[in-house]
This record gives sequence, C-alpha cells and structure tokens, in this order.
Amino acid sequence: MATTDDSRGHIAVVSQQYPPELGGNATRVGDSARELARVGWDVSVLAPPRSYPPENYPRTWQRHEHAVEDGVDVHRLWSWQPTRSDPNALERLAYYLVFAIHATLWLLYHRNRFDAYLCTTPPPFTSLPGLLASELTRKPFVVDVGDLWIDAATSLGFIREASLSTRLTRRYEHLVLLRADRVLTTTDEMSRLLERGHGPAIARRLVVIPNAVDVRRFTPDAGDGDDGRSIVYTGNFGHAQDLEACVRAMQYVESDARLRLVGDGDLRDRLESLIEELEVDDRVSIEKPVPRSEIPPLLAAAAVGIATLKDSEGLRYAVPSKTYEYMACGLPVVGTDIGALAELLEESGGGLAVDSDPEALAAAFDRLLSDSDLRERMGERGREHVEARYDRRAVGEKLDSTLTELIDSQL
Repeated sequence: MATTDDSRGHIAVVSQQYPPELGGNATRVGDSARELARVGWDVSVLAPPRSYPPENYPRTWQRHEHAVEDGVDVHRLWSWQPTRSDPNALERLAYYLVFAIHATLWLLYHRNRFDAYLCTTPPPFTSLPGLLASELTRKPFVVDVGDLWIDAATSLGFIREASLSTRLTRRYEHLVLLRADRVLTTTDEMSRLLERGHGPAIARRLVVIPNAVDVRRFTPDAGDGDDGRSIVYTGNFGHAQDLEACVRAMQYVESDARLRLVGDGDLRDRLESLIEELEVDDRVSIEKPVPRSEIPPLLAAAAVGIATLKDSEGLRYAVPSKTYEYMACGLPVVGTDIGALAELLEESGGGLAVDSDPEALAAAFDRLLSDSDLRERMGERGREHVEARYDRRAVGEKLDSTLTELIDSQL
C-alpha cells in the first residue's frame, strides 16, 4: 500500500464541487473527506477552482492550487469557470468536461500514490479519472452517487430522454456503475432505482451511505432560540428546490412571518424578480451565502426550515442534505410530500410533508408558526431521529468500514 504504517490508506476523491462552494454535493463530499481524514485516512481531493454558484468567486487561471484543509489535501485543478448566475449549456459543459480531462491527466500521472479512487457524481464525467486509473492499477474504484442527474434532468424537462446525448450518457453511466467495485447511494429509494435501471448485477455493489450532519455542531442551542416568526432556507437556489412556490406561499401566510432565503444559485435572478412582481419584499429576503460556521446559529434561531423539491417522479429518491441540518438544530421541517423526503418526515415526526403548492405550503407555515408546542415537539423528534440515525461520525464509520473491507479484500 502507498501509505505510512499508521494510515488506513491513501484515497483520491474526485468531485465537481467542494466546500466552501454551495450545494448538497459539496457538503456531502466535504464532510466525508474530513471524516475519513479524522479516522486516519490520507485523503486527496481533486476539484475545480471555487466557482459555484457563479458570481461568488473571482475567475482564476492558475493551473493547480494546493492546500491542506482540516487534514485533507485539496488540489484545485484548473477548469473553465462560469461567471453568470445561470450559465448556458455550453458554459456548463466546458466547466464539467475541462475539469474531467484535467483530473484524469493528474490522477493517471499520480495513480500509484493511491490505494483507492472515489469519484462523486453528478456530473457523470467526474467518474472518468477513477475509472481509467483503476483500470491501469487494478486498485478499487468507488462511485458515490449524490443525485440521479439524468433522471432529474429529464423529469424537469432540461433534456429529452430520446435524445442521442441522453442515450449515450446513460450507456456511459451503465458502464461506470458496472465497473465500479462499490456504488454508494444516499437513500434506499435511490438504490432501488439504480437496481431497476441497471439490473440485478449492480445489487451486490450498492451501499447506502446517507447524507448526515455533525450533531455536535448543529444543535438547538447553537443560536438564540426559536424566534417564532422566521422561515429559513439555506443552500443552493436550483431548479429542483421549488423555491418559487415558497415565495408565492408568502402571499397567503396569515402569521407575522418572514421567509429568509440564504444562499445563491441559478434561480436567484428569477426569485428576485418574482419577489418584486408579487410585492412581497417586506416578507421575503434573499441573503448572500454565509460561511458554514455561521449556519448552525442561523438555523437554531429560526422557527421553521424549508426542504422543498419539485413534485417530480425523477426526484422521488432525494432528501436534501439541509433537512438533516434543520432537524439537528431542532427546527420543524416543511417539505414536499414526495418519495424519500416524505418518508423521512413521517418516520421521524420532525416535520410536515405537503403538496408543492403555494396555498398548501402557506397552511403548513401558519400551522407551525401559530403553535409553539407543536414546533417544539417536532423539533425534539427530529433532533432525536438524526442523533440516532444520521450522525456524521456514525455514517462516516460505515464509509470507513466499506473502504477498508474493499481494500483488504484485494490485498
């Protein structure tokens, strides 16, 4: 093994986003990398320059930047960086493909340093470096599927299922998943969908590693307590989150409430225009992203957390990672009544699952904001649930054991 005697192994992690960038994928990869480093892995992350969401970071032309962050070696490899809030298809493709090529060349050159390769998707191109390096070295190759990108994109109408590009991407995805030694998923529903789409041969490779939260940092007493009137959303303003319905809901909310959208993303400009059009700027605010260290007190001081998704068949597998953070901070959650997200809210008792409809959302907000006892009960149940099942360290131990067993089996 290419490691020191006191190390579990040296693993290369390839990801399109990495903190401080926004989004559930960046959060998942960052938390996983730090947890692996904490328990004794040598972790090297390959990622593009900080660029997501666009307009939040200055463009750089530096070929390679290296830093050690929380015990993780982070290598920022140059890629094209979009600068518009909602990049067009060509800009996105350049961002994805240039990084995939650069990461492939870097990893092939340094391939003998590593004992395993872990590539996160989406986009699908980030799996290429690990696939090729694994083929050359016969070292384990792991794919961490954060989202079913193609399914979500087709269900939301961004790409056509019958198009040549979609069919080729699906074939490539099939090849990658069947070549991988392990395929990590975030929910049981995602595993079922992958097995249905790729056949029983993939079943033995599937391991559910759910999104999780550091319950030592995200706590109900991290802030000044429930203010009784603020509804908060933190993270990416993307096409899947259905934040437009939440903004429209504020027209119908009877409580003295304010909706705080903290973050950035593709739909920021559209949301700002909608707030102005509906004349709800006195009830809705869009706030710039804050450092991760400021998220726990921000959540703990709020009354309700939002984890909505578009009501789409292609998103039934998804549970936004922010859901666990809300629950850890004792926030009752209002989410969309769909798939794995609805199952989590029902099983935990930590929130309300409602239709993705402005009036239904408004009724849920009013119900929670008008009943402090209900908020407290749901907050306590949500906190207990994530402590028992979604603690970052416990989930990290499962990832650690999965990788250790995989490497040991090939010695």
